Amino acid sequence: MGGPIKSVNDLKVYRLAYQLAMEVFEISKRFPREETYSLTDQIRRSSRSAAINIREGYAKRRYLQVFVRHLNDALGSGEETRGWLNFSMDCNYISTEEFQRLDSRYQEANAMLFSLMENWENRNQTVEAGK
Repeated sequence: MGGPIKSVNDLKVYRLAYQLAMEVFEISKRFPREETYSLTDQIRRSSRSAAINIREGYAKRRYLQVFVRHLNDALGSGEETRGWLNFSMDCNYISTEEFQRLDSRYQEANAMLFSLMENWENRNQTVEAGK
């Protein structure tokens, strides 16, 4: 993570989750109209939820259990998005290459979330000691 964390934007995982949500939004614009209230809506909601749960958790970081719960929710939303991406590929709405690229980046975000959950308390103590 490097350097003091002064805002949620300093969290690499938040920036990645936000970027992924925006990419999913752009890709989902190509989905057929009949998917508007199903796949399109679901994939947009879950991808945004991953980023927003990180942001909300960060706002409540004073309470470690609450923070970790929100990170777990972000992880779940990321996994949900991966599932919707799989459906999108199988329905031929996205290419195999697009799926693999996004899926790989969601795996990267998941690893970052696990690391953040495991190391936040230690990181937070280091930042506090440095003040």
